[in-house]
Amino acid sequence: MGNLVPRLRRLIDVDVHGFGERAADDPAHVHRYQWPAAVADANMALRTLSVNADMTARLGDVHLVHSHTWYTNMAGHLTKTMYGVPHVITAHSLEVRRPWKAEQLDSGYGVSSWIEDTAYRSADAVIAVSEWMRGDVLECNPYLDPERVFVVRNGIDTEEFHPTEERSALVRYGIDVDRPLVLFVGRVSRQKGILPLLAAAHRFNPDAQFVLCAGAPDTPELADEVARAIAELRTERDSVLWIPDLHDTAVLRQLYAAATVFVCPSVYEPMGIVNLEAMACGTAVVAAKVGGIPEVVVHGETGVLVPYSDDSYVGELAESVNAVLDDPAWAAELGRAGRKRAGEMFSWTDVARRTVDVYRRVLNGDAR
Repeated sequence: MGNLVPRLRRLIDVDVHGFGERAADDPAHVHRYQWPAAVADANMALRTLSVNADMTARLGDVHLVHSHTWYTNMAGHLTKTMYGVPHVITAHSLEVRRPWKAEQLDSGYGVSSWIEDTAYRSADAVIAVSEWMRGDVLECNPYLDPERVFVVRNGIDTEEFHPTEERSALVRYGIDVDRPLVLFVGRVSRQKGILPLLAAAHRFNPDAQFVLCAGAPDTPELADEVARAIAELRTERDSVLWIPDLHDTAVLRQLYAAATVFVCPSVYEPMGIVNLEAMACGTAVVAAKVGGIPEVVVHGETGVLVPYSDDSYVGELAESVNAVLDDPAWAAELGRAGRKRAGEMFSWTDVARRTVDVYRRVLNGDAR
C-alpha cells in the first residue's frame, strides 16, 4: 500500500485505514488502529474483528471501499452492508491455501477463513495479484462470476530499488564485499520455505556467504525451530548471518545489489514482490516455481525456477543456487535482464491506473 496509495492519489481521493504504528506520509488521510484494551489478550482473529468494527464505524462517507487480506476484509464487507457502497478486494493470498496459519491463529484460523469467505461472496470485484492467483480465487470460490475477478499485478519502484555500488551497510554487518553472497528476504513462515532453504544451504558452495533477512515469525515455536536450524548450519559453514528485523530500504537495497543470487524458496506465493525488489537491483534470482512467481521471474532469462516437490526440492534448490554462483558472468546477465523486466513490466503507476479502472467499472455497474 505504501507504493500504491501515492500513485492512486494522483488519480482519486484516498483514505487509508490500517493497523499499526508506522508513520504516514499524509496524516490527514491515514488512520491507524490499535487493539481495544477489552480484547488485548484475545485470539488475534477476535482482535482483528474488533478493529474491523471500529473501521466500519468511521467509513460512512466513502464511494467505494477496498480491502486487502482477511485482516480488513470484514471492514470492507460491513461497510458495503451498512452503507450500501461497493466493496473491492485485492487477493494477495487465500486462507484456505495456508493451513499453517492454524499454528499462528489456533482456533482463530476458522474465524479468518470465515471472514474471507463471507467477504468474497458479496464483493463487487476481486483483484488478483497474478493470473495464477485469479485462477486460484475462482477455483476456491466457484460461486464468483469470473467477470468480477480482475488481474492487477503488484509493482516495483525502480527508483527506490536499483543497482548500487554502496557497501557501507555490508561492512557494518561484517559481510565480506569481495566474496559471493546468497541472500534471502522474507518472513519466518512455513509459507516462505525458510526451512527447506536452510536445509539446502548446507550444500551451497562453501565460498559463498549466506545472509537471511528474516523476521516476524508466525509463532515463537517456529522462531525457535529456525534458530536451531541456523545454529546447526553454522557448525558446518562460516559467514552465515541472520538479520531478524530489517526495515531500512537503503540497507536492503545494498544487500540486494551486492548479492550474487537472491533466493525465494516459497512453497506458496501468489506473486512474490521480493523477487521484483531483487530484480530491480540487478540481481539474479533463484525461486520456487510456484504460484505467480513464474509471471515475475523468467526461467533462464532473469533467473532460475525450481519445481517444488517434497522429495527433490532441497537438492534442486541447492544445485540451482550453485549453478549461478559458479558462473558470475551468467549471474550478471540474469541481473541485467531482471532489472530491465522490472522497469518495463511492473510500474506502480500502471498498477494504480488499472486499479482505478476496476473502481470505475464497479461504480458504473460494468463489473457484474
